Amino acid sequence: MVTVSAPLRTRAAGPRMMLDYGFLRRAFLSVGILLLLISPFSRDPLEMAVGAFMPWILISIVAKPTMPAAVIYIFLWQWAQAYTRILQSMVDGQSLGSGLYGPGVVTAYWYMLASLVVLACVLRAMLGGIPVPTLEDENAHREWRPADLFVLYCATLVLAVACTYASRLVPGLSQQFEALSRLKIVAEFLLFATVLSTGRGGKFMLAAVLVELLIGFSGLLSDFRGVFVYLLIAAIAARLPLNIGAILGGIVWLGVLLGLGLFWTAVKMDFREYATGGEESQHASVPLSDRLAYLGSAAMSPGSIDWNEASYALLSRFAYTDIFGSVIEYQQMARETAPAGRQWQDAFDHVFRPRIFFPGKAALSDSEVFIRLTGGDPLEIRGSTSISVGYMAENYVDLGFPGMLLGIAAIGLMLAAVIRHFMRSRLPWMVRQGLVLAFVYNVAGSGVEISLPKMFGATIMFFLVYWALAKYALPIGLRWLYARSGGIQPQQT
Repeated sequence: MVTVSAPLRTRAAGPRMMLDYGFLRRAFLSVGILLLLISPFSRDPLEMAVGAFMPWILISIVAKPTMPAAVIYIFLWQWAQAYTRILQSMVDGQSLGSGLYGPGVVTAYWYMLASLVVLACVLRAMLGGIPVPTLEDENAHREWRPADLFVLYCATLVLAVACTYASRLVPGLSQQFEALSRLKIVAEFLLFATVLSTGRGGKFMLAAVLVELLIGFSGLLSDFRGVFVYLLIAAIAARLPLNIGAILGGIVWLGVLLGLGLFWTAVKMDFREYATGGEESQHASVPLSDRLAYLGSAAMSPGSIDWNEASYALLSRFAYTDIFGSVIEYQQMARETAPAGRQWQDAFDHVFRPRIFFPGKAALSDSEVFIRLTGGDPLEIRGSTSISVGYMAENYVDLGFPGMLLGIAAIGLMLAAVIRHFMRSRLPWMVRQGLVLAFVYNVAGSGVEISLPKMFGATIMFFLVYWALAKYALPIGLRWLYARSGGIQPQQT
């Protein structure tokens, strides 16, 4: 059979509005104009006005027909971590530079925005020329049955749980198991994308969402937001037609996410204390049923929660500019004589000395780096939770400004190389998008919080694990999906 390469705009032909890069660019331009009108009334009018247009600028840079949908998550999440500080300053009634962390916060804010622009330019240069898929590749997921995709999701869910226990039994292979557990994201994304594209199997999608929420709230480091991210990226990848129902669904999606975020912020400290039995541990000692009963009891008593306090705590927790600003302030005062490039050197040393061969290698300690680079106590900010200064701040410590932008560009090249490899693989288009989503969430799920060693290690290990999976395991699963749907697997080009 002869396959014909066709542009991705084939499905977009017609008057219907689609949820894609073009729509997001127009939407964020409107948001930017609205915030520009509000900015004169803020304490930082210039910072608010420029930051308001950053999503539009970033999306305009990376918007290409074949740009993976997951790329949008990198920029929107990290932009939000910087811009939220503007909103916090409005609530506090003081400007960015007059707060507890000093004028370094203003500098950090501009450095973060500049870093995102550099990152976007690198990804555009590296990924802008990805070939368009054939029609067969682009529409392959439409032939699969949602029921079969749900079975795959359940299987990868079991695999993810097994990987969690295996990493505790064999700590030297924890990174490999962590990467393998992300296969669940691929299966979940394919289920969501197929349901949203075809309108079939909504009950399976709902079941997966509920399972993810249940699992997310059962642990100590709740990741309930992950399923919301996967849904959004699947909707963009599927180019969901926008009508009244879809818009109302998006509003509900955002409302539920914010509501769960506020609830978790309000109860997480007490819940962790209860789940661990008061011990300094990252693992729960209380049975799952008791943990869920505890959360259910808290949810049934919303009047006992101070929602104003929870809202401010969520706002300040999400804004990461203060931490970067504290690094700038401390480094300027301390004039530390540490070796140049120590953060990058430590990152390479950690990555290229795997614990399985070097069992005596010291474990990563984000809190130790935090103390060394800020001179502060992380317990005063996040309680018992480990905290990182983030990869942008580490680049600043090593290279200063504008030198840190070279480090950001190098990181962009590394991320883009992995994304480019999977987007040019011989797999159906949505499978490629799912692999990129799993990779992006693995290395950028926490946004600017991730440290250089963790980013490098996660990137390299993900590539090695999924190179093997794409070569040997995924073709088996694809043949099963085509066989179950009664279709013929197209020859990949």
